[in-house]
Amino acid sequence: MNRLTAVSPAPHPLSEDDESLWRTATEVLDANWRTDHTVPSGTLYPHQWSWDAAFISIGLAHIAPDRAWRDLRSLFEAQWPDGRVPHIVFDLGVAERDYFPGPDFWDVPAMAGRPPRFSTGLVQPPAHALAAWEVYRRAPGDASAEELRRLYPRLVALQDYLIGSRGVSGTGLASIVHPWESGLDNSPSWDMALANVTADEDLLLRYERQDLKRAAADHRPTNDDYARYIAIAATYRNGGYSDADLVDRHLFVVECPAYNSLLGAAEHALARIAAVVGADPAPHRDRAATITRSIVERLYDPESGTFRSLDLKTGRLSTQRCVNGLFPLILGDLPRDIVAQVVAEAESARFGINELMPIPSSDRTADSFDANRYWRGPVWINANWLLARGLAAHGYAGHAATLRTAMLDLVRRSGYYEYFHPITGDGIGAGAFSWTAALVLDMLAEVGPRIGDPGTTRMSRTR
Repeated sequence: MNRLTAVSPAPHPLSEDDESLWRTATEVLDANWRTDHTVPSGTLYPHQWSWDAAFISIGLAHIAPDRAWRDLRSLFEAQWPDGRVPHIVFDLGVAERDYFPGPDFWDVPAMAGRPPRFSTGLVQPPAHALAAWEVYRRAPGDASAEELRRLYPRLVALQDYLIGSRGVSGTGLASIVHPWESGLDNSPSWDMALANVTADEDLLLRYERQDLKRAAADHRPTNDDYARYIAIAATYRNGGYSDADLVDRHLFVVECPAYNSLLGAAEHALARIAAVVGADPAPHRDRAATITRSIVERLYDPESGTFRSLDLKTGRLSTQRCVNGLFPLILGDLPRDIVAQVVAEAESARFGINELMPIPSSDRTADSFDANRYWRGPVWINANWLLARGLAAHGYAGHAATLRTAMLDLVRRSGYYEYFHPITGDGIGAGAFSWTAALVLDMLAEVGPRIGDPGTTRMSRTR
């Protein structure tokens, strides 16, 4: 492996504790590098994951910009002819038994010069345009501009696929066809939609879970949930990964506020990228405005002051308050009155913004809250990193700084874990987790709260 021979210095002086964080975060990313991409974890996740690659590239931009761009290029080399970017790109040198569901389960045909079974047929949140812009911003120059020119048409093709083929409602929003596509795999946000999917645990007799060999069962999705996940994935696979008539024939079709917020943020980022590569930014701005308007019209619940997922098969909004309901804060054009209500939700006892602990993945006061189990309660650094950006963009600089402090203190105390117990702060899931390390680097590199892309700077509010 082409290992980093030295730790790149931070862009400004750090305290002794932060210098240690910078060094160890770099070591995590270096250890997880695999020739042309970074794996999320050397144990539980031995392949390349889509939205992981986006977050990882942002951190790599500070220490190895060439690797940041290579990570994104590697991912988009697996892009399908229809524009989708698969949620996992498989390392065909990893044995099938080492990860499930692996290449044989997905049975993706050969296409565009790639071998069969090279990826899944699902997608993940489109954080890639945002990441590409952030890498360029951190490592500007002719080489980065050339990388943007190479990636721009591929990023546009992904957006076209999501807004077109996955635009089931015709409102500019994309639908997800599996909880895994959300990135928030077992969030309570999907409970209502999953209730109509039969949990056939006999599937788990045929398909053995590998995650439970490397992680505690009470930290992972339940067998009932996993059986539903396999059923949904098999249905989509058996339909040839077609997106035609999804509401009528598919088991799970949902509009997620987090997913679509990143879809809108991607259009804002593409407008900025277009200005660099000589393309027209106006269509991206128009699509971003449509996405924000549709998120508000379709997914906002004024009674609770938060956003919720929408089950397109039943037309019902989820009753659960989850962290994905806060994600529209990353949209700089979100109406101010709605911003204030969502911030109030983030400040409430359900989530809480304080320096002791970042925001949990679901409502602390709900019966569905589970402090150990994946997206049903634990703290995730990537979600909080995005929320801090959104808060800063809307003028809540104090809140953004508080989240940043809480995240760095948590990692300093517990390590670079996949996720964290929302009360004790103990690390849970995979250790030496790449996006945690990458986003720590990014937070250490910033001087004061960063104003997020897109959006205009507003007068700072501290509460």
